[in-house]
Order: sequence, then structure tokens, then C-alpha cells
Amino acid sequence: MNKVLLIIQREYVTRVRKKAFIIMIFAVPALLLIMLGAIALVAKSSSELSDQQTIKVLDDSKIFIEKFHDGKNIKFQITTESLKTLKEEVKKDENLSILRIPASYSKRDSVQIYSKKKPSFVLTGEIEKQMNDIAISDGMLKHHIDTALINSVRKINISLNPIQVTDTGEKNANVGANMGVGIAGAILIYISLFIYGAQVMRGVIEEKTSRIIEVIISSVKPFQLMLGKIIGVGLVGLTQFAAWIVLSILVTKLAGAAFSTPQGAVVGFLAVLKTIPFGYIMGVFIFYFLTGYLLYSALFAAVGSAVDSETETQQFMFPITMPLLFTYILSVSVLFQAPDSPLAVWLSMIPFTAPVAMMVRIPFGGVSPLQLTISMILMVAGFLFTTYVAARIYRVGILMYGKKASFKELSKWFFYKE
Repeated sequence: MNKVLLIIQREYVTRVRKKAFIIMIFAVPALLLIMLGAIALVAKSSSELSDQQTIKVLDDSKIFIEKFHDGKNIKFQITTESLKTLKEEVKKDENLSILRIPASYSKRDSVQIYSKKKPSFVLTGEIEKQMNDIAISDGMLKHHIDTALINSVRKINISLNPIQVTDTGEKNANVGANMGVGIAGAILIYISLFIYGAQVMRGVIEEKTSRIIEVIISSVKPFQLMLGKIIGVGLVGLTQFAAWIVLSILVTKLAGAAFSTPQGAVVGFLAVLKTIPFGYIMGVFIFYFLTGYLLYSALFAAVGSAVDSETETQQFMFPITMPLLFTYILSVSVLFQAPDSPLAVWLSMIPFTAPVAMMVRIPFGGVSPLQLTISMILMVAGFLFTTYVAARIYRVGILMYGKKASFKELSKWFFYKE
């Protein structure tokens, strides 16, 4: 046991002392702060035009004359100048646009807007909205419909507020936030399993190709070496996640204070996140990260022991990672739309797919205690089984040199006696 602890210590200390590890600790929260700031700036800037825009309206239909309303940074001017003259004016002024409305304005793409630079969505959206309102009002007047009454009715704006009824009471369902957290958790699990599992595999390959493994094996058993390496790298991952969580909480609080204005998008973003049970979700995330990491990293270690270079790992990597990749693709495209479907439930039970699938389902609150318990038991059994299989391959493959392994060869290694 002391030998395993020494290997864990070596793997952990050598990795956390690297500059890349320290940089990534602070880089991720910094990127989060930049992202929140960008959200606030984009939300503010996208709702209004940066410069005063003048729109000269050339209306051949005579329906829209004197009916446009000037906005904060939009000014409409009715003109009778020729289109050729107006185009020459546009070439000299970036803040000038020409809105040409033909008599057949209702035909698709018949209304044209000319400008020196590409018009923004804010500008075109505002013009389209006003033109549609004017055209609809004109049509209703022609049919002797009370436009004032219709407009008063059109002001009604219905929005759903989803409420979840539970045994402990009612709470806001926040479907959008749950979907975001679920997909983010699935992506994070998927990426982290690959990153830290690959670190284990590279470490094994480096020790094997440098022949230092022969010295190490003379002092410790192959299983002890593999176990120590897996746990050591796993602790590095947990340390990184813990640091990210603490720093991210501080960053979000700073962002909330910095963007505390009523129109700040960050405030609403943070308010929604507070309604999500992060303690529960984080506990589930840590469990599935650890068990999923132990399951896959054992297989990664076996692959590393079976090859002499990283380029030879491709034939073994795809079958191992295919279930994880399959579930990840379904998670970001299908599972979040039906987190309680039979497919989602089964994927959250199978150990090879559960880490990703369960992180999609958990935020929606549809996972029963029985389902979660069964899934966790199967995850523990799964990583114990894969560790056993990987250890039997590892003990032989770690000392094999110059021989390209195949799946048939790996099966032989598994049945070799001690």
C-alpha cells in the first residue's frame, strides 16, 4: 500500500507543479469573467444602434409616407429624389441608407435597402417591424376593421412560467437553465474523461518507451503501478475542478457586482442559476467524473501498455471511446429534449455511457433515487471490472517491445497466468 501511495504522490506532485497546470487554474475562471462581460456588452449593444442612422424612404406605393416612427438612433426621411442620385449620396455617408419601396411591396424581396456597409440586424429588424405594422393597419382600414381595437388586443403578450410541483412544495422549473447546465455538464464530463484518461495513457507510453518501466517493475507490481498512476492523475483532475469551482464562484460574484444595472444580462443570468440545486448537481458530477475516469483511464492505461508509440493507439481508442462519443452526440442533440425517455434512462444506467447521459438528466429533476442508486452501483461495478481486465493486460503489455499488438493478442495476454 505504501508503494501505491508513493506512486500517487509522484504522479500528483509532478503534474500540479507544471506551469501549464497553474496557468489553466486561472485561465478558465478568467475566460468565464470575459464571457460574462461579453454577454453584458453584447446584450446592451445588440439592442441599439451604435451610430445615428438616417433612412431616406423612396416610397412608390404611397402607403408608408409619414407613417414611420423615428427611434433613438434611427431617423426616417421621405424623399422624391431619383434612386441614382441617392446612391451617390450613400457612397459618401456610411450612416445613410436608402429604403426603396415599390408599388408591389408585398412580393418577396421586393423592398430593397441600399447602404455603403452591410446593415445590422437591429436596423433591418426595426424597419421590417414598422413596415409590417403599417401594412397590416392599412389592410385593416381598407376592409373597415377597427385598427385601434385590434392594436389593443395585439398588445397582449403571453409567456409561460413553468412551475414544478414536488413533495417539498412548488419551485420554478427554469427549463432553459436546466438544459444549459445539463449540456454543460455532459460536455465537461466528456472532455475531462478524454483529457485525464489520455494523460494516463501518455504517461504509460513514456515510461515504457524510455525503458524506465523495467526498473520500476522490479520494485512494484504492475497492478500497483497502474492503480497509483490512475489515482494520481485523477486527484490532479479533482484539484483542478475544485480550484475552478472556487474561483468561478468569486468571478460570478464580481461579475454580478460589476453588471448590477437593471438592464444587465449578467444579473438575470446569475439569478436564474441560483434556482438550480448546484450542491446536488456538483456531488453527482464528482461521483460520475471519478467513476467514469477510473473506468476509462484503466482502459487507456491498458492501451498505453500495449503500444510503443502514441500513433499506434488509434486502432484501440475508437472501440473504447465510441460509447462515450455516441452518448455525447445524443446528449447535445436529442437527450436534453427528452431526459426521461427510455433511451435516456438506459444510457444513464450503462456504465460506459452513464457519466454523460446522467449529467444531462440530473438538472431536470426526473431521476428517481432508485434509478440514481442503480446507476451508481453499476458504475462502481463497471470500473472494478474494467480495472481488473486492464490490469491483466497491463502486466504483460508493459514489458512487450517491438511487437504490434492486436485485439487477439490482448485477449491472450488477459488469460496469461501469473
